[in-house]
Amino acid sequence: MIEYLQVTFIEGGLTLPVILFRLCLAMLLSGVLGMERGTKKRAAGFRTYMIVSMGAALVMITSEYLFKTFQAGDPTRLGAQVISGIGFLGVGTIISTHRNQVRGLTTAAGLWVSACIGLSVGIGFYVGAVACAGLVLFSMTVLRHCENWFYARSRQINIFAEFVNMQDLGSFLEKVKAAPYVVSDLQVEKNKEAGGWIGVILTLKASKPAPHQQIIEFLCSYPEIKSLIEIE
Repeated sequence: MIEYLQVTFIEGGLTLPVILFRLCLAMLLSGVLGMERGTKKRAAGFRTYMIVSMGAALVMITSEYLFKTFQAGDPTRLGAQVISGIGFLGVGTIISTHRNQVRGLTTAAGLWVSACIGLSVGIGFYVGAVACAGLVLFSMTVLRHCENWFYARSRQINIFAEFVNMQDLGSFLEKVKAAPYVVSDLQVEKNKEAGGWIGVILTLKASKPAPHQQIIEFLCSYPEIKSLIEIE
C-alpha cells in the first residue's frame, strides 16, 4: 500500500487527485488531534487544527509546484516560514490565570505539530505524517492519564487557597507546620477591594507519597480556609 501511494501520489506529479489527496489527508490527520482538544473545550480545536494543517500542506504543494515549474529557488523556504510563523496562533491559545496557572501550552504545541504534519503531507512524506499524528494522539490521551496518575501520588502538591484575613492565614500556616507537611513556596495576593479575601498559592511537600485528594480533604477540614483547589 505504501509503495502504491509513493508511485501514484509522489512520482505521478501534481495532478488534481494528488493535490486533493494531500489536502484531505492533512485535514484528516490534524482533525483527529483537534477533536481531542475540542472535547476539552480548548481555544483551538477541531476546525482550527484542520485549517492550519491544510494551509501548511498547501504551502508545500505550492513550493513543489513553483520549483518544478520554474526550476529555480529553494522548495523548503516557504515551509520554513510556516514553522516559524505558526507561533502567532500558538501564543493566542496560551493564557495565565490570576492563580499563576499557565493554560494552553499543549494546545499551542499541538497547533505547531499540526502545521508540521501538514508540511509533511504536502511534500508527500505520508509515512512520517501518519506516524507523527498517531504518536501525538497517543501522548495526548494515554500518556496524559499516566502523567495524572503519577502527579496525583507525588509528595509535592500545589494549591490555591482563599482566606478572609491575614490572621486566618497565619493560623492555617501554624497548623500546617504541625502536620506532616512542609511549605516550600508561598505567594500571597490580597484583593484590593475593601474587605477582600487573601489569596495564597502554596507548595506543600508531604513526608510520604499520598493521594492528593486525601491531602485536599485534610486541609479543607481547617475552618480558616474559605476555599481551596489544587493547581495543576
